[in-house]
Amino acid sequence: MKVHLRQRRQTKQGRISLYLELYKGTTQTPEGRVKGSRDYKYLDLFLIDKPRTPIDKQHNKNTLKLAESIKAKTELEIKNGIHGFASDFKNKTNFIDYFKKQTEKRLKNNGTYGHWDSVLKQLIKFAGTQVTFREVDKIFCERFKEYLMNEAITKSGNKLSSNSIASYFIKLRACLNKAVEEDIILKNPANKISVPKVVENKREFLTLDELKAIAKVEFRYDFLKRAFLFSCLSGLRWSDVKKLKWSEVQQYNYKDKEGKGKNGWRITFNQQKTKGLQYLDISEQARKYLGEAGKPDESIFKELVYNSYYNMALQLLMKQAGITKPITFHCARHTNAVLLLSNGADLYTVQKRLGHSQISTTQIYAKIIDEKQREAANLIPDLTI
Repeated sequence: MKVHLRQRRQTKQGRISLYLELYKGTTQTPEGRVKGSRDYKYLDLFLIDKPRTPIDKQHNKNTLKLAESIKAKTELEIKNGIHGFASDFKNKTNFIDYFKKQTEKRLKNNGTYGHWDSVLKQLIKFAGTQVTFREVDKIFCERFKEYLMNEAITKSGNKLSSNSIASYFIKLRACLNKAVEEDIILKNPANKISVPKVVENKREFLTLDELKAIAKVEFRYDFLKRAFLFSCLSGLRWSDVKKLKWSEVQQYNYKDKEGKGKNGWRITFNQQKTKGLQYLDISEQARKYLGEAGKPDESIFKELVYNSYYNMALQLLMKQAGITKPITFHCARHTNAVLLLSNGADLYTVQKRLGHSQISTTQIYAKIIDEKQREAANLIPDLTI
């Protein structure tokens, strides 16, 4: 690559602008024509056109000396492979296609594919499907961060949580780091942009007594009540409950600690969010809420639909059970985690059951348990009063 210092006369301003021309060789067009390939870097330096005074002439001399110094430095940086000018490959490579390939590599990675796929969908909504690496600069990354914080929405029409915003931006950065590692780009434009701050939101959950109250309610939509309680007892997401088939529910035999033969129930399924295969043991009472077994390829909760009507119906179920908390179906998953930890399950076991890719996600529920313990410590009245 050759670097040339060029001049461009600006007649109206009475000055000459200086810029660098980086000649990268020749390329061949589809028609077979040879074409020179160049990049340009404007220096924001100017000469006085037709200098008359000694001051003008000294200005031009100093400015040219500075420009030659920048040219020499640029040549050295290119020689050392650290200058950020785009290569032909960077100019032409589609960043969205590259991100898609990085996402597909995680298909067999339990816990990460779903997150990467969500980022890919948001990238396409933000910038479309045709984005070259040359366009993915610091401004692009900053605008994508702002898009995640202010415009991006989930399937249900809600804004992204602060945790999702941070996670999505980190994955954009990770993808660009991989591109640097593979010599597609020389620098990651997202590295100097701060990751959006995570704001820990309150997670609503139900107590054991509240679950018992729900179980006693005679409800119009029995399938919704059963699906919700099953989620509370198993920890399955709404999406996994919805697609659950009878072929994924198996009974098996095992021996307890005393060596006695027992029957247990297990679900073998691919998580909708992460695509990872999971084996999940469920209790006998959780199995009862599935109802009478059907055909192997039949959906267990085929009537379960995600819409505003059934969301309101779930609120009605809570009201009939005397519960005033703002409960959504996802709160069933929170409930399962809190109940397990409250009754002695360790964090690692709960992490595996919920399919969390990181233990830090599960630790949020441990904080809830600690908070409840602190509240309980102050329940006993003052003995001196």
